[in-house]
Amino acid sequence: MKNKQTNQIYFGEVVEGYDIRVLNEREARAGAGILFLFGFISFTNAYVLHNFTFTKIFVTIFMIDFIIRIFINPKFSPSLLLGRMFIQNQIPEYVAAPQKRWAWFIGLYLSIIMFLLIVVFNIMTPIKIFICILCLLLLFSEATFGICIGCKLFNIIYKENPKLCPGGVCQIRERDEIQKFSSIQKSIVVIFILIIIAITYSFIFSNETTIKQTQEITNPIPISTMKCAAGKCGNGK
Repeated sequence: MKNKQTNQIYFGEVVEGYDIRVLNEREARAGAGILFLFGFISFTNAYVLHNFTFTKIFVTIFMIDFIIRIFINPKFSPSLLLGRMFIQNQIPEYVAAPQKRWAWFIGLYLSIIMFLLIVVFNIMTPIKIFICILCLLLLFSEATFGICIGCKLFNIIYKENPKLCPGGVCQIRERDEIQKFSSIQKSIVVIFILIIIAITYSFIFSNETTIKQTQEITNPIPISTMKCAAGKCGNGK
Protein backbone atom coordinates (compact mmCIF):
# COMPACT_ATOMS: atom_id res chain seq x y z
CA MET A 1 0.00 0.00 0.00
CA LYS A 2 1.26 3.45 -0.81
CA ASN A 3 2.19 5.85 1.92
CA LYS A 4 -0.75 7.79 3.30
CA GLN A 5 0.99 11.05 2.52
CA THR A 6 0.90 10.32 -1.23
CA ASN A 7 -2.32 8.33 -1.46
CA GLN A 8 -5.28 9.98 0.25
CA ILE A 9 -7.90 7.50 -0.97
CA TYR A 10 -8.32 4.92 1.79
CA PHE A 11 -10.85 4.07 4.48
CA GLY A 12 -9.97 4.11 8.15
CA GLU A 13 -6.81 5.04 10.00
CA VAL A 14 -3.90 2.88 11.07
CA VAL A 15 -3.44 3.31 14.83
CA GLU A 16 -0.72 1.63 16.84
CA GLY A 17 -2.09 -1.19 18.97
CA TYR A 18 -4.99 -2.07 16.65
CA ASP A 19 -4.77 -4.84 14.06
CA ILE A 20 -7.47 -3.33 11.81
CA ARG A 21 -8.19 0.12 10.45
CA VAL A 22 -10.26 2.24 12.80
CA LEU A 23 -12.39 5.38 12.95
CA ASN A 24 -13.09 7.77 15.80
CA GLU A 25 -16.60 6.93 17.04
CA ARG A 26 -16.92 10.31 18.78
CA GLU A 27 -16.37 12.04 15.44
CA ALA A 28 -18.87 9.76 13.69
CA ARG A 29 -21.52 10.43 16.33
CA ALA A 30 -20.94 14.17 16.13
CA GLY A 31 -21.30 14.04 12.33
CA ALA A 32 -24.51 12.02 12.66
CA GLY A 33 -25.88 14.59 15.10
CA ILE A 34 -25.13 17.46 12.72
CA LEU A 35 -26.82 15.68 9.82
CA PHE A 36 -29.79 14.80 12.01
CA LEU A 37 -30.23 18.45 13.02
CA PHE A 38 -30.33 19.74 9.45
CA GLY A 39 -32.34 16.73 8.29
CA PHE A 40 -34.97 17.34 10.95
CA ILE A 41 -35.18 21.04 10.02
CA SER A 42 -35.54 20.05 6.36
CA PHE A 43 -38.28 17.50 7.08
CA THR A 44 -40.21 19.90 9.34
CA ASN A 45 -39.95 22.71 6.81
CA ALA A 46 -41.27 20.49 4.02
CA TYR A 47 -44.10 19.11 6.17
CA VAL A 48 -45.30 22.45 7.53
CA LEU A 49 -44.67 24.81 4.60
CA HIS A 50 -44.79 22.25 1.75
CA ASN A 51 -41.60 23.84 0.44
CA PHE A 52 -39.04 21.26 -0.68
CA THR A 53 -36.28 23.66 -1.70
CA PHE A 54 -34.31 23.22 1.53
CA THR A 55 -34.93 19.47 1.36
CA LYS A 56 -33.46 19.25 -2.14
CA ILE A 57 -30.35 21.10 -0.99
CA PHE A 58 -29.95 18.93 2.10
CA VAL A 59 -30.44 15.64 0.23
CA THR A 60 -27.84 16.66 -2.36
CA ILE A 61 -25.29 17.63 0.30
CA PHE A 62 -26.09 14.45 2.29
CA MET A 63 -25.43 12.26 -0.76
CA ILE A 64 -22.17 14.02 -1.65
CA ASP A 65 -21.00 13.79 1.95
CA PHE A 66 -21.48 10.02 2.01
CA ILE A 67 -19.82 9.58 -1.39
CA ILE A 68 -16.76 11.35 0.01
CA ARG A 69 -16.83 9.23 3.18
CA ILE A 70 -17.00 5.91 1.36
CA PHE A 71 -15.12 6.34 -1.92
CA ILE A 72 -12.49 8.97 -1.08
CA ASN A 73 -11.70 9.29 2.62
CA PRO A 74 -13.79 9.93 5.75
CA LYS A 75 -11.34 12.62 6.85
CA PHE A 76 -12.52 14.79 3.95
CA SER A 77 -16.24 14.46 4.79
CA PRO A 78 -17.70 17.93 5.60
CA SER A 79 -20.02 16.64 8.33
CA LEU A 80 -17.27 14.61 10.01
CA LEU A 81 -14.92 17.60 9.85
CA LEU A 82 -17.55 19.76 11.53
CA GLY A 83 -17.96 17.06 14.15
CA ARG A 84 -14.19 16.96 14.69
CA MET A 85 -14.19 20.69 15.41
CA PHE A 86 -16.39 20.09 18.46
CA ILE A 87 -14.79 16.90 19.82
CA GLN A 88 -11.13 17.36 18.89
CA ASN A 89 -10.12 17.79 22.54
CA GLN A 90 -11.87 14.59 23.65
CA ILE A 91 -10.12 11.24 23.95
CA PRO A 92 -10.77 9.24 20.72
CA GLU A 93 -12.97 6.15 20.91
CA TYR A 94 -11.76 3.82 18.18
CA VAL A 95 -14.15 1.49 16.37
CA ALA A 96 -13.55 -0.92 13.49
CA ALA A 97 -13.76 0.74 10.08
CA PRO A 98 -15.21 -2.16 7.98
CA GLN A 99 -18.65 -2.33 9.62
CA LYS A 100 -18.82 1.47 9.75
CA ARG A 101 -18.26 1.66 6.02
CA TRP A 102 -20.98 -0.95 5.44
CA ALA A 103 -23.36 1.06 7.61
CA TRP A 104 -22.59 4.24 5.68
CA PHE A 105 -23.38 2.41 2.42
CA ILE A 106 -26.96 2.12 3.71
CA GLY A 107 -27.06 5.89 4.16
CA LEU A 108 -25.66 6.38 0.66
CA TYR A 109 -28.27 4.10 -0.94
CA LEU A 110 -31.09 5.91 0.86
CA SER A 111 -29.72 9.31 -0.13
CA ILE A 112 -29.47 8.29 -3.80
CA ILE A 113 -33.11 7.17 -3.80
CA MET A 114 -34.17 10.45 -2.17
CA PHE A 115 -32.05 12.43 -4.65
CA LEU A 116 -33.76 10.74 -7.60
CA LEU A 117 -37.27 11.16 -6.14
CA ILE A 118 -36.96 14.74 -4.91
CA VAL A 119 -34.26 16.48 -6.96
CA VAL A 120 -34.25 14.69 -10.33
CA PHE A 121 -37.83 13.56 -10.93
CA ASN A 122 -39.70 15.57 -8.24
CA ILE A 123 -42.10 12.68 -7.59
CA MET A 124 -44.75 13.03 -4.89
CA THR A 125 -44.87 9.68 -3.13
CA PRO A 126 -45.20 8.44 0.48
CA ILE A 127 -41.93 6.57 -0.07
CA LYS A 128 -40.11 9.87 0.40
CA ILE A 129 -41.57 10.32 3.86
CA PHE A 130 -40.74 6.74 4.84
CA ILE A 131 -37.11 7.03 3.69
CA CYS A 132 -36.72 10.43 5.33
CA ILE A 133 -38.00 9.15 8.67
CA LEU A 134 -35.79 6.05 8.38
CA CYS A 135 -32.71 8.21 7.78
CA LEU A 136 -33.57 10.41 10.75
CA LEU A 137 -34.02 7.34 12.97
CA LEU A 138 -30.64 5.93 11.92
CA LEU A 139 -28.90 9.26 12.53
CA PHE A 140 -30.70 9.83 15.83
CA SER A 141 -29.87 6.33 17.04
CA GLU A 142 -26.17 6.81 16.39
CA ALA A 143 -25.88 10.40 17.58
CA THR A 144 -27.94 10.03 20.76
CA PHE A 145 -27.47 6.44 21.90
CA GLY A 146 -24.27 5.48 20.11
CA ILE A 147 -26.11 2.58 18.45
CA CYS A 148 -24.95 1.95 14.89
CA ILE A 149 -27.81 -0.11 13.43
CA GLY A 150 -25.94 -0.66 10.17
CA CYS A 151 -22.95 -2.03 12.10
CA LYS A 152 -25.21 -4.52 13.87
CA LEU A 153 -26.62 -5.67 10.52
CA PHE A 154 -23.06 -6.11 9.24
CA ASN A 155 -22.22 -8.43 12.15
CA ILE A 156 -25.43 -10.44 11.62
CA ILE A 157 -25.08 -10.84 7.85
CA TYR A 158 -21.37 -11.67 7.69
CA LYS A 159 -21.43 -13.74 10.89
CA GLU A 160 -17.94 -12.62 11.83
CA ASN A 161 -16.61 -12.11 15.31
CA PRO A 162 -17.16 -8.36 15.66
CA LYS A 163 -14.26 -6.19 16.75
CA LEU A 164 -14.19 -2.74 18.31
CA CYS A 165 -17.95 -2.14 18.25
CA PRO A 166 -19.28 1.30 19.27
CA GLY A 167 -19.69 1.50 23.02
CA GLY A 168 -17.78 -1.76 23.48
CA VAL A 169 -20.96 -3.83 23.04
CA CYS A 170 -18.98 -6.62 21.37
CA GLN A 171 -17.42 -7.47 24.71
CA ILE A 172 -19.47 -10.04 26.62
CA ARG A 173 -19.79 -8.93 30.23
CA GLU A 174 -22.29 -8.49 33.03
CA ARG A 175 -23.99 -5.14 33.23
CA ASP A 176 -22.95 -2.94 36.11
CA GLU A 177 -25.56 -2.21 38.73
CA ILE A 178 -25.96 1.36 37.47
CA GLN A 179 -26.99 -0.01 34.02
CA LYS A 180 -29.80 -2.26 35.27
CA PHE A 181 -33.54 -1.40 35.38
CA SER A 182 -35.84 -1.87 38.35
CA SER A 183 -39.58 -2.46 37.86
CA ILE A 184 -40.31 1.12 38.96
CA GLN A 185 -37.83 2.53 36.44
CA LYS A 186 -39.35 0.43 33.65
CA SER A 187 -42.83 1.74 34.56
CA ILE A 188 -41.58 5.33 34.42
CA VAL A 189 -40.16 4.77 30.93
CA VAL A 190 -43.41 3.22 29.64
CA ILE A 191 -45.54 6.03 31.10
CA PHE A 192 -43.19 8.66 29.67
CA ILE A 193 -43.41 7.14 26.17
CA LEU A 194 -47.22 6.93 26.35
CA ILE A 195 -47.42 10.60 27.37
CA ILE A 196 -45.23 11.62 24.43
CA ILE A 197 -47.40 9.60 22.02
CA ALA A 198 -50.59 11.14 23.43
CA ILE A 199 -49.22 14.69 23.18
CA THR A 200 -47.97 14.09 19.64
CA TYR A 201 -51.31 12.64 18.50
CA SER A 202 -53.20 15.52 20.13
CA PHE A 203 -50.96 18.08 18.43
CA ILE A 204 -51.36 16.49 14.99
CA PHE A 205 -55.15 16.17 15.37
CA SER A 206 -55.57 19.77 16.57
CA ASN A 207 -53.31 21.02 13.80
CA GLU A 208 -55.34 19.26 11.11
CA THR A 209 -58.57 20.61 12.61
CA THR A 210 -57.18 24.15 12.60
CA ILE A 211 -56.13 23.83 8.96
CA LYS A 212 -59.60 22.61 7.92
CA GLN A 213 -61.29 25.45 9.81
CA THR A 214 -58.98 27.99 8.21
CA GLN A 215 -59.70 26.62 4.76
CA GLU A 216 -63.44 26.80 5.37
CA ILE A 217 -63.17 30.45 6.46
CA THR A 218 -60.86 31.60 3.67
CA ASN A 219 -62.51 29.54 0.93
CA PRO A 220 -66.24 29.19 1.73
CA ILE A 221 -67.11 27.87 -1.72
CA PRO A 222 -69.61 24.99 -1.69
CA ILE A 223 -68.10 21.67 -2.61
CA SER A 224 -70.65 21.16 -5.37
CA THR A 225 -69.52 24.43 -7.00
CA MET A 226 -65.86 23.45 -6.79
CA LYS A 227 -66.54 20.21 -8.61
CA CYS A 228 -68.04 22.00 -11.59
CA ALA A 229 -65.83 22.55 -14.56
CA ALA A 230 -65.71 26.04 -16.06
CA GLY A 231 -68.77 26.73 -18.22
CA LYS A 232 -70.55 23.51 -17.23
CA CYS A 233 -72.33 24.48 -14.00
CA GLY A 234 -75.95 25.45 -13.53
CA ASN A 235 -77.54 26.48 -16.80
CA GLY A 236 -74.36 26.00 -18.76
CA LYS A 237 -73.08 29.58 -18.43
